[in-house]
Amino acid sequence: MNRFLCALGALLLSGCVAIPDRTYVSANQDSRAQYLVIHFTSESFESSLETLTRGDGRVSSHYLVRDDPPTVYQLVDENRRAWHAGASSWLGQTQLNAASIGIEIVNQGLKGPPGEQKWDPYPEAQMEVVMALVRDIIRRHKIRPDRVIGHSDIAPQRKVDPGPLFPWKRLADEGLVVWPDANEVARRVPAMEAALPDVLWFQDRLAKHGFGVNRNGELDEATVRVIAAFQMKYRPARYDGMPDAETAAMLDVLTGP
Repeated sequence: MNRFLCALGALLLSGCVAIPDRTYVSANQDSRAQYLVIHFTSESFESSLETLTRGDGRVSSHYLVRDDPPTVYQLVDENRRAWHAGASSWLGQTQLNAASIGIEIVNQGLKGPPGEQKWDPYPEAQMEVVMALVRDIIRRHKIRPDRVIGHSDIAPQRKVDPGPLFPWKRLADEGLVVWPDANEVARRVPAMEAALPDVLWFQDRLAKHGFGVNRNGELDEATVRVIAAFQMKYRPARYDGMPDAETAAMLDVLTGP
């Protein structure tokens, strides 16, 4: 046995380990990172860092963006899976931890006593850092605009981050996320007001957009939460989860005929 181990060691030291030849490269490939998911931490920086890095936790993220001073911390290598998405779904994909990069932004979310809660604003300096990070990730991994999403998109039954104050339109103006054309939405609103589609239509269009939603034709609590998540992103001034003409027009523009 000792002789065998010595011989094996000698082979390894002599360079007999198989080294792959990288002369040929297949054109049939893309990045393992197919989605970019944006979150807020709802905690201070110190608490966020503890939550995302402690050894006994079951949550992590590739990046954490501090608020003051605005700083990007990489906590997980992009080639490795971070545990940020949880039970989730988008465009039929359910194993989003394995196919996404997660960005956690230090932001308190809803803060204040019950009945007086307000959303924590995102400081401009922090958003500049977030925008630069998002641009870089999308460029390197060639992530499609319809796959740049919030935690509330992929888990609307339990998550609301990054909240109504996150500047999605700013990303849209750079072509980083999908966005309904405002003029086309305005053109379609009167028809939707005259004949608002039924709940099943809303469910079908929300599913086509990417949400995991039951298609039962009922305005149940789960459907209300999905509609609210859509509204929070595209119409943050009102996100009550109720089907209305403007929401229908936006869905119609985004999902096509």
